[in-house]
Amino acid sequence: MDAFKDKVAVVTGGGSGIGAAMARAFAARGARLVLADIDEAALASVAGPLEAAGTPVLTVRTDVGERPQVEALARAAEARFGGVHVVCNNAGIGTFGEIADATHADWEYTMRVNFWGVVHGVETFGPRLIAQRGGHMVNTASMAGCVGMQWLGVYCASKFAVVGLSEALYRELGRHGVGVSVLCPMIVDTRINENSVRLRPAEFRNPGEAFIPPASAMAGGVISPDEVARRVVRAIDRRDFYIFTHPEQREILRKRAARQDRMFEPDLW
Repeated sequence: MDAFKDKVAVVTGGGSGIGAAMARAFAARGARLVLADIDEAALASVAGPLEAAGTPVLTVRTDVGERPQVEALARAAEARFGGVHVVCNNAGIGTFGEIADATHADWEYTMRVNFWGVVHGVETFGPRLIAQRGGHMVNTASMAGCVGMQWLGVYCASKFAVVGLSEALYRELGRHGVGVSVLCPMIVDTRINENSVRLRPAEFRNPGEAFIPPASAMAGGVISPDEVARRVVRAIDRRDFYIFTHPEQREILRKRAARQDRMFEPDLW
């Protein structure tokens, strides 16, 4: 029997990009879906075709930066489907610019969604998965959570935090039969830049135009959200922890590890 058949998967940021692709991939395996997003129109556009194809879908407008809303999401999922088996803390936003130019609003907005959104998912769904002694949690980080990158300092801080949290969670939840994965993609063909600006709450907006680095400044190829979702499904099937998406990540990570390793040379002690 397919491991996803009739299971319930919660996906935050499910109205677009990687989240929407996860929804389609899980539905193709027979899962029932709970999709959360701050953009209700986007949620409807994803849910409609899936429901028309026979997938049971519950949509819940959710601001993951607000813990009570994430708790309400869990209660809504349980009321509709009775429980939850896969949790994807995927909602996220992009923030670009030099660290010296970052405003406090940039820091607060980025951490609120990218880090606290994951924390709220862990706080809310973690105990539920432990209680049922099974399930899987996927936290969306980024390659920018593994290697510091120019123009992404604020974003890197939020995603490094997600990677560290997930590594600890992997060690702690395993003994309860709960799997944990951390998704660390490079460039994916989504509208994260546009949506991050469009959906940014008024209290966190900066005056003037938002800085977006030129495409030529971003290393790596561009892949589709559906390819990322395929790798997420594979990771859940195999209970992999790290989910990487681009072959060029291997060399970047190797060089970083080599730089660290050189610091242990005997003549330095």
